[in-house]
Amino acid sequence: MTMEVIPAIDLRGGQVVRLKQGDYAQETRYETDPRVLAKRYADTGARWLHVVDLDGARAGDMANLSVIEALAKVDMHVQAGGGVRTEDDVRRLFDVGVTRVVVGSAAIRNPERVAGWLKEHGAERFTIALDTRRRDGRWSLPSAGWTEDEARTLDELAPWYAEQGARHLLCTDIERDGMLAGFNLDLYRHLAQTVPQLAVQASGGVRSLDDIRAAREAGAQGVILGRALLEGRFTLQDALRC
Repeated sequence: MTMEVIPAIDLRGGQVVRLKQGDYAQETRYETDPRVLAKRYADTGARWLHVVDLDGARAGDMANLSVIEALAKVDMHVQAGGGVRTEDDVRRLFDVGVTRVVVGSAAIRNPERVAGWLKEHGAERFTIALDTRRRDGRWSLPSAGWTEDEARTLDELAPWYAEQGARHLLCTDIERDGMLAGFNLDLYRHLAQTVPQLAVQASGGVRSLDDIRAAREAGAQGVILGRALLEGRFTLQDALRC
């Protein structure tokens, strides 16, 4: 099985940042121009770039759209999300050159609407983001930048989206996000068993090349790399060789 290695750029106020466990109060800001960083990733050989508008994820206003447009002009496919709530939001991202729209909160709160987008625009144009946290013996699905818990669970919605024809699923274990604690391999093995028809992207906690190999063996078909690349835990070139 081949695996897509996808570097990530999280945006807040137009700048590159990382959060710990989705906590906006635990922000690390990097003095790197997002456009320069994206070009570096492209020049290294990355085929895809994952972009998150953190301002949009919390407020729903797509505040970093102009930066996303600039990143979409770099020689990579861009999947981007954060604040996607309406059909207009989807079209705005497509209009600025985004290849694949990442839908998170709306995918949890308004699944019928998102299923309609899959049918209208094509399943390959979307990544369904069901970021999760283990709580009370179940995989809960926080939304709105991981600030609000929802009633639906991962085990309810992931199979439902597979039945609706979705192709790509991004799943982050929130407790590991930005913590450099390694991927939650049990989570990705579980998804590989329950929704084998979905191409799962693993995210949250990668710290080494061994974590990338382990995610592939657990059934993930893509890995999102954020803090580990920004802090030089390994190089993108080495990750692509994995």
